[in-house]
Amino acid sequence: MNVQAVLMDDEQLARDELRYLLDQVGGVDVIGQAGNGVEALTTIDRLQPDVVFLDVQMPGLTGFEVARRLLGGRTGPQIIFVTAYDQHAIEAFEVNAVDYLLKP
Repeated sequence: MNVQAVLMDDEQLARDELRYLLDQVGGVDVIGQAGNGVEALTTIDRLQPDVVFLDVQMPGLTGFEVARRLLGGRTGPQIIFVTAYDQHAIEAFEVNAVDYLLKP
């Protein structure tokens, strides 16, 4: 059984590249995408993914605001931050992220 994932990034090209890379690795089904923080919460609630690939800087709500809202609810998805900002790594693990990947 593959892991079900949603991709959250305000840049469509970044989502496309991440989807391509996940397809190359295999074992991950991308079941949804969102381009802003509010859309991210709605998509996560509707699709109930196993993992969320979450950008830090998004319009509406930041990735950290999304992650904090997920912490307050039922058992949610695992969070992997995918960002160009290396200075937020410690904060990512404070909101229980399982990984922190840097975009080139």
